[in-house]
Amino acid sequence: MEANMEVVYERACGIDVHKKEIVVCLITGQCRTVTKKYGTLTRELREMVAWLKEEQCQMVAMESTGSFWKPLYNLFELEGMEAIIVNAQHMKAIPGRKTDVNDAQWIAKLLRHGLLRASFITDKAQREFVN
Repeated sequence: MEANMEVVYERACGIDVHKKEIVVCLITGQCRTVTKKYGTLTRELREMVAWLKEEQCQMVAMESTGSFWKPLYNLFELEGMEAIIVNAQHMKAIPGRKTDVNDAQWIAKLLRHGLLRASFITDKAQREFVN
């Protein structure tokens, strides 16, 4: 997939979000891919965001079932980082993934080439009103 496709984001991050753990894959060029696991406590999420900012991540895509994506999305928004949520059903239609690490890497690769469709997320004021 990589060789002939246009790169939309040189520094792209894919995240597979779960209740107690998130798996983060950052692609920062042709030869550099870093995958890390983080817990879901606020301090751990802030550590992950600081790392992504330090690495000059341009865009983040997250796959999450349920509402586990919300704290992450709010934190990215607060920090001025671009992030999208991708539909888990859409991701399941794409073959070849078996583990959370593979999921995160696949999300990052697809994002890097502009192949993901973002789910609709209301603006912050509306999200706060609903909660």
